[in-house]
Amino acid sequence: MKTNPNRFWWTVIALGWAFDFLFWKQAPGINFALYVLLCLVTGYLLLRSEGNQPARSVWVLLPFIVFLVVITFIRLEPLTVFLSVSLTLGLMGVTAVSFSGGRWLQYGILDYLIGYLRLAGSMFARPIMFNAELKREQAESIERGGATEARGASRAWSIVRGVLIALPVVAIFAALLSSADMVFSQRLEAFIELFRLEKLPEYLFRLVYILVGAYALAGVILHAALQSRDEKLLGENKPVVPPFLGFTEALIVLGSVMLLFASFVFIQFQYFFGGQSNIHLDGFTYSEYARRGFGELVVVAFFSLLLILSASAVTRRETGVQRRVFSSLGIAIVALVLIMLISAFQRLVLYESAYGFSRLRAYTHVFIIWLAILLVAVAILELLQRERTFALAALVALLGFVISLGLMNVDGFIVRQNINRAFQGENFDASYLAELSQDAVPALARAYQTPGLPASVNEGVGAALVCYASNQGQGQQPTDWRSFHFARWKAAGLLHSLESDLAGYKIGDADWNYVVTAPSGQEYYCDAFRDW
Repeated sequence: MKTNPNRFWWTVIALGWAFDFLFWKQAPGINFALYVLLCLVTGYLLLRSEGNQPARSVWVLLPFIVFLVVITFIRLEPLTVFLSVSLTLGLMGVTAVSFSGGRWLQYGILDYLIGYLRLAGSMFARPIMFNAELKREQAESIERGGATEARGASRAWSIVRGVLIALPVVAIFAALLSSADMVFSQRLEAFIELFRLEKLPEYLFRLVYILVGAYALAGVILHAALQSRDEKLLGENKPVVPPFLGFTEALIVLGSVMLLFASFVFIQFQYFFGGQSNIHLDGFTYSEYARRGFGELVVVAFFSLLLILSASAVTRRETGVQRRVFSSLGIAIVALVLIMLISAFQRLVLYESAYGFSRLRAYTHVFIIWLAILLVAVAILELLQRERTFALAALVALLGFVISLGLMNVDGFIVRQNINRAFQGENFDASYLAELSQDAVPALARAYQTPGLPASVNEGVGAALVCYASNQGQGQQPTDWRSFHFARWKAAGLLHSLESDLAGYKIGDADWNYVVTAPSGQEYYCDAFRDW
């Protein structure tokens, strides 16, 4: 950035202002995607102007970042949006950390951790160091550029004098033009309104976070330019922590865990294909069996993964036989954990078949699948003695989980599954569907127009749609283009097209809940407290 430091600083300040322009008093929508793309393009152009070209592997991150930011303005379901935003920022951090070196594919977990810590440090310290170096260089060349500095100062004072002279002249002409045209007068008054003294605290607050944001962005870009060469990775040539646990001790620990898991799996087989009949034989209900069981099994699977990775990192394996025995134990534990995950998945399915689908159940549905894939990857990496690649496998699994949530449309999935249960005569809770995000509206609209839907279910779906229309009619939906969101736009169009079909529903207040009265007289709440 030394070729034109002023341009660099004005560019990052412009990015800070762009954040304020896109997000101040705006609902989340397309603004996040626009800002991310603006930062990426601007950062790339600044770095390229200084001769810094991104490594080839860094380009691999770009399509994932683009896909994730697209999810943020086509989905409204909270966890999907939160994870998409978080992972987008995380991948942008990887881009900055590995911009020149491009070795992020070879990173271990510690490389990611240290890389992010260094990036955070650069966001605080790098701009100060950059300015200090520039001042030192300017001091060294002050004798050569003294005349130039004087001319620059003179030009600056000329600009100030010109502005002071122009202000009264412009004010006189503005007053005359305001008298000549009422529309111009209104626009001018609106412009002057911006400079009211009571708005000064707001402007100061916005100025502060614009400058703070610009400062942090400057640190990120400078880090990518100066500290992203990945010359040496942690533990690449020798372990960060030398193995200290003896093979015998590790064998006892892993062997004991394997035996425990094997006994659990043996007991599970008597329930594996029995379903409800076997559960009731032992005096358990669906809720007791499924709800109490599957969560613990998922936790066991997660900590088993940590156990295998930790043992692999700290255990001394001095001979080929020891390495093979250790890998066999690890793979056996993974196989048993996979069976437990299948059991957990079956318990979840039992619970869903009895009580329907909710967000947490849908999340867990997808999470179990990607956790199982990660466990298989760990077993393969252990077999190939490529434990360092676990960080990449975990990143891929995390990406797969988030992308799966985005593609499946969690709230739409819940609507479809619960309506399918209603087709089979199961209980149907329209109030729960009414409190999902607007991602659910397309699935509800399709169901409402589906021939053959039971009358009570059709009525409940209609009531849920009226709840969404009511929320939209209360001004909760932003209209500014910066807050444009595809899911809100699509839902608004569908609700508008169904206005005549839903005319028979009435909505009114009942205590603190909105209640919809269907044509049959049945009442449905637009909000309901739900247990997991």
